[in-house]
Amino acid sequence: MMNKGQLIVFSGPSGVGKGTVLKEFLQGRENVALSISATTRQPRPGEENGVHYYFLTKEEFLKKVEEGNMLEYAQYNQNYYGTPKDKVDEALAQGKDIVLEIEVQGALLVKEKCPNALLVFVAPPSWEELRDRLVGRGTEDAATIENRLNIARGELKQAVHYDYILVNDTVEAAAQRLEHIIEAGRCRNIEMKDFIEEVEHHA
Repeated sequence: MMNKGQLIVFSGPSGVGKGTVLKEFLQGRENVALSISATTRQPRPGEENGVHYYFLTKEEFLKKVEEGNMLEYAQYNQNYYGTPKDKVDEALAQGKDIVLEIEVQGALLVKEKCPNALLVFVAPPSWEELRDRLVGRGTEDAATIENRLNIARGELKQAVHYDYILVNDTVEAAAQRLEHIIEAGRCRNIEMKDFIEEVEHHA
């Protein structure tokens, strides 16, 4: 019953600290890993196929899309990026939890294809804190920051479609709550359906 891994979809606005929370959470955990995306762009120096990305030709990528073997995909700067379904299914069947750190639009597409997916939306403790974090990075001008905040407004409205809202007040506390969320996710009705049916069968 508990052998199959869990697919965890992780989203949230730019600047909310998704990557930092995941890095803290993944430390020392051998049974959970970040999903590796596929892309049609050329490898950069030091990047390895199957480690950083699965590097595909445009024809290979679009064939996977046509065959329904991409959980979600998008095009950026004339290159395609997506999540290969077969690789995720293979890891889940081996009992490994897989985390997809993707945008809200992609997350909702994954939920359509994988109803069992556990969707976690990372939220800032306040709007002011999100703005402060974006400004504090010191990497973007005011116009770019304002654009990111406008996008964040739309993303926050989509949080209602997620299973859990994870407030990133401090990285350590958020990582700990993520652990509890994933454990609770294993007890959702949709995850326990086969178990209940097995018990009923022997009743």
